[in-house]
Amino acid sequence: MGGHVRVGLEDNIYLRRGVLASNAELVENAVGIIERMGASVATPAEARAILGVQKCE
Repeated sequence: MGGHVRVGLEDNIYLRRGVLASNAELVENAVGIIERMGASVATPAEARAILGVQKCE
């Protein structure tokens, strides 16, 4: 029930109709939507903790 979101070019190659997106643009767009909904985006450290993975060194 955490409302986890994932984005990437494998899901959608367009930012909007007729405008090809970069992965960074898709992430920025998702962050904007999430923040407008009143939620917050996890930091990389928080995401690793949620997923139970360790940082690669």
